[in-house]
Amino acid sequence: MEESTKEIRKRLKKGFFLALIASITWGISGAVQQIVAKDMNIPAMWFVGVRTTVAGVILLAIALIVLPKNEFFSIFKSWKETLTLIAFSIFGLFLNMYTFFYAIQQGNASTATILQYLSPLFIMLGSIIFFHKKVLRVDVISFALALLGVVLLITRGDFSKLAIPFSSVLWGIGSGITAALYIVIPQQLIAKHNGLLVTGWGMLFAGIFSNFFHPMWVNAPHLSTKGLLGVIGVILLSNVIAFLLMVFSTKYTTAATISITDAVQPFTTLVLSVLFLSLQVNFAEVAGAIIVVVAIYVLNRFDADSQ
Repeated sequence: MEESTKEIRKRLKKGFFLALIASITWGISGAVQQIVAKDMNIPAMWFVGVRTTVAGVILLAIALIVLPKNEFFSIFKSWKETLTLIAFSIFGLFLNMYTFFYAIQQGNASTATILQYLSPLFIMLGSIIFFHKKVLRVDVISFALALLGVVLLITRGDFSKLAIPFSSVLWGIGSGITAALYIVIPQQLIAKHNGLLVTGWGMLFAGIFSNFFHPMWVNAPHLSTKGLLGVIGVILLSNVIAFLLMVFSTKYTTAATISITDAVQPFTTLVLSVLFLSLQVNFAEVAGAIIVVVAIYVLNRFDADSQ
């Protein structure tokens, strides 16, 4: 029985609000992570290990409850899919969280989130360089706008110097590149397997990988109450709640609609950083952030509409 126009609108609206809440939650997580990253007592490798391992266990536990039991290990029936999953866990999840942590630690959460938000731009550049994708006018416009926005953001309008350490810019660009890998690598897996399983196993493998370098139980940092709440908050907000909301949103709405909500994440982090983390911004920084978001939105929307 076909859906009525009213039912379709209701379903799309539900999906939009789920995606919107997910983006806001990711934005809140970015601000919370600054509390963790600025605590010099918390090593990046230990934090990433704890974050991915705990999140992986929680997501897989949920998958075990809500999904058919015969699906749980389905990814491992193929060596190709298993190797793809491992590549996703290391080059996507692990490296993205690691670079994002350092981008915040050496700069601030707002700028790091904006730089990570450039991931669709890196996907576009990768498609042009490695797969000889035809360069379209929207690609050139998006790239030029994003570059202008980033320059305004990292210089605060004074082009003679950087407003944040150059190392933070490099780590932030690294987080954008690894976020692109996070999106691209698991596409075939997610097309064949449940996204909850793919991400859950990916998180767990990323945690195992990071524990080779810094086991969670060896020289664990002494966490203050604020630090402990920050670690728990990042895990639950970013890796569990926001992810589940976004997964549910895809059942009700389209990629084009979801791409609209993506822009909310960096602005949520920016606003919270100003209100609660003593971040001072000027007109050039705000303008730069808006330009970057508009550029990526145009790119995302064009790609979604063309699919």
